[in-house]
Amino acid sequence: MFFLPRKKRSLPDAPQAQPTREAILSTVVGGARRRPQTEARPLQAATAADALDVLVHAIGPEELQREKFEAQGRFLARQDRWDELGALIRQYDQARAATEGGMPLADLLAYGARADVVTLVEAALTDPGQMSKQAPRQGLAELEEVLAEYPEDYGVALVVIHAYIDIAWAWRGEGWAQDVPPSHWRKFIAKMKRASDLLDGFNSFECNSPALAAAQCALLSVQEVPQVRVADDYEDLIELDPTNPRHMRAFGNHLLPRWFGSYQQLEVEARRIAVLTGDVWDAGGYVWMYLDALAADPQALDMLDTDFFVEGLRDILTRRTDQHTVNMLAAFCSVTLSQPRFRQAQYRTKLAQITAAFDWILQDHLREIHPLLWGMAADGPEPRLSQARREVVAEAGRGSALQRIAEHFEAEIRKGARIVFAESGPQVILTA
Repeated sequence: MFFLPRKKRSLPDAPQAQPTREAILSTVVGGARRRPQTEARPLQAATAADALDVLVHAIGPEELQREKFEAQGRFLARQDRWDELGALIRQYDQARAATEGGMPLADLLAYGARADVVTLVEAALTDPGQMSKQAPRQGLAELEEVLAEYPEDYGVALVVIHAYIDIAWAWRGEGWAQDVPPSHWRKFIAKMKRASDLLDGFNSFECNSPALAAAQCALLSVQEVPQVRVADDYEDLIELDPTNPRHMRAFGNHLLPRWFGSYQQLEVEARRIAVLTGDVWDAGGYVWMYLDALAADPQALDMLDTDFFVEGLRDILTRRTDQHTVNMLAAFCSVTLSQPRFRQAQYRTKLAQITAAFDWILQDHLREIHPLLWGMAADGPEPRLSQARREVVAEAGRGSALQRIAEHFEAEIRKGARIVFAESGPQVILTA
């Protein structure tokens, strides 16, 4: 069986003296305009940053919210308050509660609750020479004991199920299947099998649980014929929680040939999901299905309907006005699709149509910068980042965002203008 390697999971510069609000209002000379072609040397990063007056979140609201609920899950587990934790996971799951970025709160609680066990194993397995000797063995056993006390609580079960899945992938590593040592492969299969056995004790529809359905999708890698199950499993999940785009993004990624599908199947299912979720997203479901797939594999452009995709972008931003979603899509259009892997002649026309969407996203929707999203856009989102890695990625993202925005207003900036982001959008301000 073939398995794809799984990818693991700043403050702005001090602004210069600003004109008063009255001066700004009296000297506005126009809104955003598309940057003309120029042969002048590119703007320097310092020039770009100095010319922009835009709020930059050192830590975005999304990251703060995630940290809050992960910490709550960790605290309740450490205090052995499993009945309370299980009830909260079920409550948030059945309410479809999520962050602005679509991360289910139930998932965050469950991750926090298992983090002490999982991170120890992941750390021990980082050094190949110490894998077998120092990988902790008691953590999973202790979680099994907790589950034995709450056998009917699927909230508690989710903590244990995902602990097995996380540790299974820690043993497997990020390499190709043929490069995984046989002993580690056996560990991977055994732990995924245990997770599957635990999940079999619950029914996602009877429990009204998107989290259980998502766990089923996370186990596709060890199914005998995942290509047969992938569509049914993900459609069950999306039916339970059509408002959450993360499920559609994961589905589209898993339909790539490197996983369980084909480019043709991706196109067919993207249109199908767009219809099934049309009352929620209009054409937006088509975009969500393609978003992560495109970031991972430029060849997914072969069958992409660019007109439908751009229509879907507009539909999403009509329904989701939060700045997390706006930043993510702006970074996708301007950063992800400009990476070297997309520089292929046959995709030039399609890419030009999609990347042009950055102009109206910037003008009509972008009001602040969330650097981490821009930093991750080059390679695609990473499930989890260490604090040190997060700071590095965010700082790179800050520079990338400011540079892309400045390039859009290059002609105005070269004439000495400042670009001020107000509630109504970016305004070009002539300075004395």
